[in-house]
Amino acid sequence: MEGELFLLSSMIFLLPVVCGCPERCRCHSPSNSVDCSRQGLAEIPSDLPPQTLTLHLQDNQIHQLPTSAFKSVPHLTTLNLYNNSLSNLTPGVFHGLQHLQVLNLTQNSLHSLESRLFHSLPQLRELDLSSNNISHLPASLGESWENLTVLAIQQNRLRQLDRALLESMPRMKRLFLKDNLWKCNCHLLSLKLWLETFVYKGGITDNIICVSPDAWKGKDLREIPHELYHPCPFPSLHLQSSQVPQLGAARRAVPRLSDSHSTGERDHRECEIKPKPRPANLRHAVATIVITGVVCGIVCLMMLAAAIYGCTYAAITAQYHGGRLAQTNEPTKTEGKELFDSSLA
Repeated sequence: MEGELFLLSSMIFLLPVVCGCPERCRCHSPSNSVDCSRQGLAEIPSDLPPQTLTLHLQDNQIHQLPTSAFKSVPHLTTLNLYNNSLSNLTPGVFHGLQHLQVLNLTQNSLHSLESRLFHSLPQLRELDLSSNNISHLPASLGESWENLTVLAIQQNRLRQLDRALLESMPRMKRLFLKDNLWKCNCHLLSLKLWLETFVYKGGITDNIICVSPDAWKGKDLREIPHELYHPCPFPSLHLQSSQVPQLGAARRAVPRLSDSHSTGERDHRECEIKPKPRPANLRHAVATIVITGVVCGIVCLMMLAAAIYGCTYAAITAQYHGGRLAQTNEPTKTEGKELFDSSLA
């Protein structure tokens, strides 16, 4: 009896090893998921089952991830790294995850993202970067963003967002941007126009509340008419000239003072910064057309009413004068008849 109990206890103890489940994790074989959450882990377990599809690593103390950190689970489709202490991600950290579709990096300490970070994730569909310290996103994060449908970057420190990054996500359906340090100046105008088109096509997004400047503080970016945005100034002429190579400057002939003065004035007038023409607002144009149509319709109805009134008045007047004329002619005929009868007598 004691031997059987010892054998049973040995089998129970060796079961996780045989199944390949890490010691401090819970494995669910039917769904091929591994739950290593809330275990105080400082690194990725090294003995993860290779057939794992879903890996939960949230609520741990992971500070950094090495290159190819998940090479032992190449079939992974969902990775949850919520509430860890990640401050930097090396470009090759997700190398080998060709099937990853959902990535959760919420509530870490990320400051920025490398443009090559997601190159090895061609099937990525959902990315959650909310509640970090991200202050800048690159203009492009690679072709892997072409399949992205959900992006959450709320509660970060973003001031601007390049429109080119958004245009690299043609399948985007839901975009969450609230609770950032949005600076609603001319550089954010392109984001406003893109969001209006995005919402018009059925996309879902939240409010972008301006933090600066003071004139727009607390207002939603999409509710500010774009005509009120001042055009962005061109780069300074002095900075542009300083970037031109000064090769052969010693061989240039020095112009006369009067010529250089007149040339400088002409160049200054030609290169003077001119305000950009304000783009037409589609909503205002539609509103103008609708108002014009309503006014024209009212005028037409008034003209029709005036015509009907005129015709009615003319008919009544004609009928009235016709009746009086008939009454006037009837006594005359009676008198003529009496004279004719008296002459015959």
